[in-house]
Amino acid sequence: MEVPEARIDWRSKGFFLPDRSMTAGDFADTAPGLFDGGFTWPLLTLRREAARANIDVMAAYCRRHDLDFAPHAKTTMAPGLIADQFAAGAWGMTVATPNQALVLRRLGVERILIANEVLDPVALRWLAGQDGIYFQVDSLAGVAAAAAVPEGRLRVFVELGHAGGRTGVRTLDGLEAVARAVHDADRLELAGVTAYEGQLPAQPEVDDFLDQVVAGVRRLKGAGIPFSLVSAGGSAWFDRVVARLAALPRDVRVILRSGASVTHDDGFYLERTPFRRVPAEGPLTAALEMWAQVLSAPEPGLAIAGMGKRDAPFDEGLPVPLEVRRDGKPVDAAGMSVTKLNDHHTYLAADGLAPGDLIRFGISHPCTAFDKWRHIPVVDRDHRVVDVFETYF
Repeated sequence: MEVPEARIDWRSKGFFLPDRSMTAGDFADTAPGLFDGGFTWPLLTLRREAARANIDVMAAYCRRHDLDFAPHAKTTMAPGLIADQFAAGAWGMTVATPNQALVLRRLGVERILIANEVLDPVALRWLAGQDGIYFQVDSLAGVAAAAAVPEGRLRVFVELGHAGGRTGVRTLDGLEAVARAVHDADRLELAGVTAYEGQLPAQPEVDDFLDQVVAGVRRLKGAGIPFSLVSAGGSAWFDRVVARLAALPRDVRVILRSGASVTHDDGFYLERTPFRRVPAEGPLTAALEMWAQVLSAPEPGLAIAGMGKRDAPFDEGLPVPLEVRRDGKPVDAAGMSVTKLNDHHTYLAADGLAPGDLIRFGISHPCTAFDKWRHIPVVDRDHRVVDVFETYF
């Protein structure tokens, strides 16, 4: 795939280039250190070795279990990371919207799964002229909207959902009705069945739902409706996808979509990663770090850092203090916690912090981290910049 070179300038948050503009390559060639004065806080960084290790872990996991991997690119929308995942053997990429599919197609990505329903006629007309892009339908209305496109061909998955979930037809009768409508439409091609188990709270519910996916696939095959793919897998239950979808007929391929694995985290997925249940298959390592400076320590037990909702994810857990850097030396952050975020301020329950202290935070839920940063420095173990990734949100 093509990776356009990023350009760093005054618009690049966290970088401090008031009077200069540089390509990412030229910037990285100088190997600046995070603490040498070329950055301002807050700043999101990506640990190169951790991200590469995570990519390799998931690639090896899919090879062991004979899965195709189409990781969810909406997590990062970073061409550099997407290219790294293809280099490790990814089958394709998953996105959430036609706009994201357009971005990846312009980057040269050949296989794209839109893990969502598409009913917009503008997007459908464009998709009808694109090879290798798939989207989902979960209703006869969705099939009718796709079938109304006057030219081209559309490749669709029929989505099975669960009660209380988001999209997806809720019954096997409905699954068969929608699949048959796709099969019978002139310019539609049924690629397969898709599902998302990530919103379910516990393993019994996940297993029951995935067993229903298997039952639905068998029912469609028994009804003589041809297709060859089954897609599933968030980042919290992909081990159960492997275990339960092993019962699928041999003439279908399983495509795993787990996207948060590329960077993992220190919160939501640290607690929910499948490698807690199957440790011999992992592990994943948190690759994202936020750096922010203490701005004020206005009362005992409270410190305010210059980082907020504009900078760090907060929807699935708050940032996690990992280390304090004072006078160029690391200090343990044990006992410190984040209690809330404003737009540009973080409230820390902590004693002993002083204005000017620099704090390294882990994040929770990488899917809402990357979209807040246009350019992200990639650092080595010594916190020297070796690359800069650009995001396309």
